[in-house]
Amino acid sequence: MDSTTLIAVASIVTAGLSTAIGCMCPALGEGRSVATALTALAQQPDASPTITRTLFVGLAMIESTAIYCFVVSMILIFANPFWNHIIAQSAGH
Repeated sequence: MDSTTLIAVASIVTAGLSTAIGCMCPALGEGRSVATALTALAQQPDASPTITRTLFVGLAMIESTAIYCFVVSMILIFANPFWNHIIAQSAGH
C-alpha cells in the first residue's frame, strides 16, 4: 500500500469515526439534558421560563459539538490538508 492510499484510508476512517462518535455523544447529552429539564419543570412549574431558556442555550452548545465534528469530517474528506504534502513529495521525486 503506497502512502497516498494509506492517507486516503486513514482520512476516511477518521472522518467516519468523528461523525459517528461526534453525533452519538451529543445526542445522548441532549436527551439527558431534556429529561433533567422536564424533571425540573415538573418540580418547579413557576420557574419554567428560566429553565426553558437555559435548556435551549445548553442544547445549542451541545449541538455545536456535533457540528464541529461534522466540519472536521468534511475537511478530512473534501479539503484534506495532508494531500498537499503528499502531492509535493510526489512532485519532488
